[in-house]
Amino acid sequence: MLQSFLFGFAGDLDAPFAVVPVIAQAGTALAPLLALAVTSTLGLLMRPKDLLKTIKSKPWILLIVLAVVGVLWWLVVWLMAPPAVAARPERAGATAVASANPYQTDWAEVALALIRQHEEAATAPPAPGTGAAVPPAGTVPLPAPLPAPAPAPLPAPTSPAAALFFRGDVHRSGYLGGPSPVGLKPAWSYYAQDERNAMVLSSPMVRDGLVYTASCLIDPPGSYGSVACVELATGKERWLTVAKSATGKEELTGFFSSPALTADGSRLLIGQGLHTDYDACLVCLDARTGAVLWTVPTPLHLECSPSIEGDIVVVGAGAVEVGESHQPVGDPQGHGNPGFVLGVRISTGEVLFRQPVNDPEGSPILEHGICYIGSGMNGSKAVAFRADLSDAELQAKGLGRMLWSIDTPYPATGAVTLAGDSVLIGCGKGDFVFAAKDPEGVVLAIDKRTGAKQWSVTVPDAVLGAIAVAGTTAIVPCRNGEVVAIDLAAQGAVRWRARVNKTAPVLAGPAITGSHVYAVSNDGYLAVFDVADGRQVERVYLNAKGRPGELGLCTSSPLIVDGRVLVGSETGGLRCFIGGAP
Repeated sequence: MLQSFLFGFAGDLDAPFAVVPVIAQAGTALAPLLALAVTSTLGLLMRPKDLLKTIKSKPWILLIVLAVVGVLWWLVVWLMAPPAVAARPERAGATAVASANPYQTDWAEVALALIRQHEEAATAPPAPGTGAAVPPAGTVPLPAPLPAPAPAPLPAPTSPAAALFFRGDVHRSGYLGGPSPVGLKPAWSYYAQDERNAMVLSSPMVRDGLVYTASCLIDPPGSYGSVACVELATGKERWLTVAKSATGKEELTGFFSSPALTADGSRLLIGQGLHTDYDACLVCLDARTGAVLWTVPTPLHLECSPSIEGDIVVVGAGAVEVGESHQPVGDPQGHGNPGFVLGVRISTGEVLFRQPVNDPEGSPILEHGICYIGSGMNGSKAVAFRADLSDAELQAKGLGRMLWSIDTPYPATGAVTLAGDSVLIGCGKGDFVFAAKDPEGVVLAIDKRTGAKQWSVTVPDAVLGAIAVAGTTAIVPCRNGEVVAIDLAAQGAVRWRARVNKTAPVLAGPAITGSHVYAVSNDGYLAVFDVADGRQVERVYLNAKGRPGELGLCTSSPLIVDGRVLVGSETGGLRCFIGGAP
């Protein structure tokens, strides 16, 4: 999904990004001295006979050579060392799975928080854009927009008794009830362990006034992750988990996957790993304390977000592809693996099945015992299969697992969405990091019972985020920077199209209420649109002030609940905005 993630995007950097300015400045200042020392020392070392002769005649030369080499070595180590970050020593010394931080008042931190809040509130948002933007040259034209329909009533929020997963439920609306806020103002920001370098790539989940979120800290050659629970009203941390076990020796890796909660709210499920990771695992935590209850290891990464029904969770294990061919490469043991879908019994951690599916990195949906999921690189399919029985149970009943499979025009890396009897899935050329030279995307509607194609609509670029549905309106995120509203009752006819921030890609799934659409561009802008005509109502910036996202990894999908907007960011942590009713 995140093709080659950080390393493919940044060119295999050997030093953390925060160190680059330090290296540049120090290197410039010391360049003449370093060049002289290096050339003189290396020139002598490259002539062993001259070196030996010089040492015999002038023994003190040896001391100078050793001193120069020592100084150079110290400079290299000092320059290449990552900046001191408070969270890393805490992680290294972690001995517990979760920490319930005591709420002691640190008045210095309170003062700093007030200053940050004042600065954020004083920051004027960019001038609002317009809906129905004219597409740039070279993009695929869409059908003429339909007349604006009357605003739909607010959709019913998800039942408190239902399981909650990526974007809330099978409609992927990203709306959990309450007013549809406008006039957004920052309420709070949360950084796990005050780690300002951590990114929140995944999307939050909310239940009973608590927010569950995951983070990712890039620390080449690997990454570190955390799962946290904070209060919706204040952003105050309830618990934080950074390790897989009570010993604290095996830290969690970075998260792209979003948390899911069981119907009773007692357990949290989340996939682990980024696109280049092997040997990740599915993690089950106690939602009340953050304690890890069990893990299921996999040879691949779990970037997609789990789906839950009853006591069963399903999640896709995606392949690691490299090069222009995008062929799956072997794991460290030399075994190639194109991917599979994992099914696990939540109460026990028992593995029910590993169903082969090529690169299933788009989040699945589990409904009435059937799993719907897309197949990405080297697959280009949408599939449905039985997920409520183990392999042994299926064999005993004489049933096969696969129900149907349908080809998609391009890799189907977006999350599937259900709308009535239809499975909606987006696909396209390009991925989260690399744009296609000839971009194109498609939204496909499939009969969820038979797998027959119902209709399709072409959009200007790849659809990588989840499609959000409310009533007969579906909001499609496009990699070219647009969100496109289509009419499900008219076989995907276009209602309107609008841009978040110029041509910045929209990689995250949007949210839709009865009156507004909320969408995020990868460079860190959250835009609010009128659901009727696509007019941009307002736009706010998500990344930290003075720290713009340099990687374009604002991939967190916004969640709307109780008049608040919750969304992750590349440099601004988990953000909470509050606004008034429209």
